[in-house]
Amino acid sequence: MSKTSNENQELPKSQANQTTGWLKWLKIIDENFEKPFLFVGLLAIILLITYQTVHRYVISTFVEGSTLVWLEEMARFIFIWISYLAIPLAIKNRSNIRVDIIYDKLSERWQGVSWIIVDICCLVLSAVVFVMGIDHLKMMMEFPQTSPALQIPFLIPYLILPIGFGLMALRCIQDLVKQIMKTGIKDTLWGVLFCIIIFIPLFIGSDLPAIIWLFGYFILFLFIGVPIAMALGLSALATIASAGTMPIEYVSQIAFTSIDSFPIMAIPFFVAAGVFMGAGGLSKRLLALADELLGSFTGGMALATVATCMFFAAISGSGPATVAAIGSLTIPAMVERGYSKSFSAALVAAAGAIGVMIPPSNPFVVYGVQAQVSIGKLFMGGIVPGVLTGIVLMGVSYWYSKKNGWKGESRKRTSKSIMNAFWDAKWALMVPVIILGGIYSGLMTPTESAAVAAFYGLVVGIFVYKGINLKNIVSCFIESCSTSAIIIALMAMATIFGNILTIEQIPEKIAAWMLALTDNKFVILLLILALLLWIGTFMEAIAAIVILTPILLPIVTQVNVDPIHFGIIMVVALSIGFITPPVGVNLFIACGVARVKIEDISKAVLPFVLVMIVVLLLVTFVPSISLFLTEFIK
Repeated sequence: MSKTSNENQELPKSQANQTTGWLKWLKIIDENFEKPFLFVGLLAIILLITYQTVHRYVISTFVEGSTLVWLEEMARFIFIWISYLAIPLAIKNRSNIRVDIIYDKLSERWQGVSWIIVDICCLVLSAVVFVMGIDHLKMMMEFPQTSPALQIPFLIPYLILPIGFGLMALRCIQDLVKQIMKTGIKDTLWGVLFCIIIFIPLFIGSDLPAIIWLFGYFILFLFIGVPIAMALGLSALATIASAGTMPIEYVSQIAFTSIDSFPIMAIPFFVAAGVFMGAGGLSKRLLALADELLGSFTGGMALATVATCMFFAAISGSGPATVAAIGSLTIPAMVERGYSKSFSAALVAAAGAIGVMIPPSNPFVVYGVQAQVSIGKLFMGGIVPGVLTGIVLMGVSYWYSKKNGWKGESRKRTSKSIMNAFWDAKWALMVPVIILGGIYSGLMTPTESAAVAAFYGLVVGIFVYKGINLKNIVSCFIESCSTSAIIIALMAMATIFGNILTIEQIPEKIAAWMLALTDNKFVILLLILALLLWIGTFMEAIAAIVILTPILLPIVTQVNVDPIHFGIIMVVALSIGFITPPVGVNLFIACGVARVKIEDISKAVLPFVLVMIVVLLLVTFVPSISLFLTEFIK
C-alpha cells in the first residue's frame, strides 16, 4: 500500500515538472522566435552583396562568362522577409517610432488605456494586410508567375505578407492581453469604446473629400500614440474604405513592391556597419585620437567630443546611435575634467545630430529613394553642412570653456603619440574610406559599399578589436534588424499613403495653394523651414522625410530649387529636431547617459540650437555651400 501511495504522489509531481518544462520552452520560443531568422537573414544578405561586389572585380576576371544575376534578387527577397519579421519584435518591445506628446501628459491609468487603443489599431492594420496577403497568394496560385532571375514562383517571396503581418497581429494580441491584465476590464472597455468611436465614421459614410479622410485620420492616429508607420497605413486604409480611392486589394501588393528595392537595402547595411563598429570598440579609439589632436586646447575635451561625433557620423549614419556610442565615453570624461553635466550632455546631443548630415546618412538614403535622385550626390552634398555644423559647435564649446575656465589637459603630446593614436584607430578610419571611396570612384553603388562596410565592420569587430563575441553578436544583428525595419515599415506604409496623395493630386493642390499666396522663392523656403523646424520638434527625421517629401518637393521644384539641394535642406533642418523638445531623441539619450533632468539639458542646448539654425539658413540661401562638391559626381 505504501509503495503504491508513494507512486501516486510522485506522478502529479512528475506531471507538474513536465508542465513547467513545457512552459519554459514556450516562453523561450516566444521570446526568441524571430531572432534566428533575423540573424541568419541579415548575415546572408551582407555576405551575398559583398560576394557580388568581389565577384564583379575579382572572380569574373579569372572565370570567363561567370555571372550572378540571381544573387541580387535573392538578397532583395531575404531583405523583405527579415524586414517584416523584425517588425513583430518591435511591436513586442514597443520600440516603434511614435509621437508621445499627449501620452506623456496622461496619468498612468490613462496611459494604460492609450496602449489598449494603440494595440487595437495596430491589430486592425495587421489583420487587414494579413487577409489581403492571403487573397494575393490565392491570385498567384491561380495565375502563377516566376521571378526573372531565380525563376522561382513569386508565391514564395510573397508568403512573407501573411506570415509577417500574421506575426504582427499575434504580437499585438499578446501585448493587448498583457495590457488588459494590467489595466483592468473597466479601463479596457473605455479603450474599446474609443476605438469604436474612431472607426464609426467609416461605416456611416460621408461625401468628404479624400484629403480630409487621409489627413484627418493620420493626425488623429498620430496624436493618440499609434506608431507613425501604422498611422500612415491605417489612414490610407480608412481613406480607401471611405472614399474608394483605389482597390483595397492593392494594399498588400504595395506593401511588398514598395520595399523590393536595391537602394533601400543600403539602410540595414549602414545601420549594421555602425552597430558592429560601435560594439567592436571603435568609439574608444576615435576619442583617443581626437583627444590627442585637440585635448591640449581650451575646452579640449569638448572639442574632441565634437570631432569624435563627426568621425562616428561617417560610420553610423544615425544621430541617436552617435550620441549613445560617444556620449557614454565623453560625458563622464568631460565631467571628470570639470565640465558641467548639463553642458556635456547638451554638447554630445547637438554633435550627435551631425550623424545624419555627414555620409553615410540614412535620412539621405530615404530622401533619395522618395525623390528619385542620386544618393551619391546627396552624400557628397551633406559633407560641407556637416563639417560646418561641427565647426560652429566647436566655436560655441570654445567660448563656453574659456568663459568657465575649462582648460585642456596639459600632458605632453608629440608627433609620435599622435601617429600612434592614428595607427590605433586605423581600422575605424578605413570605414568612411570604404563607403565614400567605393561610391565616388564608381566601383560600388551605395548599397554595395554599405554591405562591404558592414562585412568589414563585422570582421574588424570580431578579429581585430575583438569587441564582438559570442555573447553579443546575436544582439548586434537583432539591433541592426530592428532599427532598420522600423524605417523600412515607414517607407512601405508611406508608399500606400503616397499613392493616395498622387491619385487625388493632393501635392499639386497644396503647391497651387502655396504658390497662390506667394511665388517668391525665398519666402516659400522660409515658410518650409519654419514647417520643418516645427515638425522636427515632435516627429523623427526619417518619418518626416517620408511624409513630407511628396508634398513639398513639387512646390520647391516649381520655384527652381534643385531637388538635391532641397534634400540637404530637409535633412539639416530636421537634424535640429534631434535636440529640440518635446521629442528631441538625442536629448533623451544624453539625459540617460549623464543622468540629468531634461529641463537642465534643454536650457544648455539652446546656444547650440541657435548656431545650427544659422548654418541651416546659410545652407538654404547659399546653395553653393552644399552643392559645389556634387559637381564632381556624374
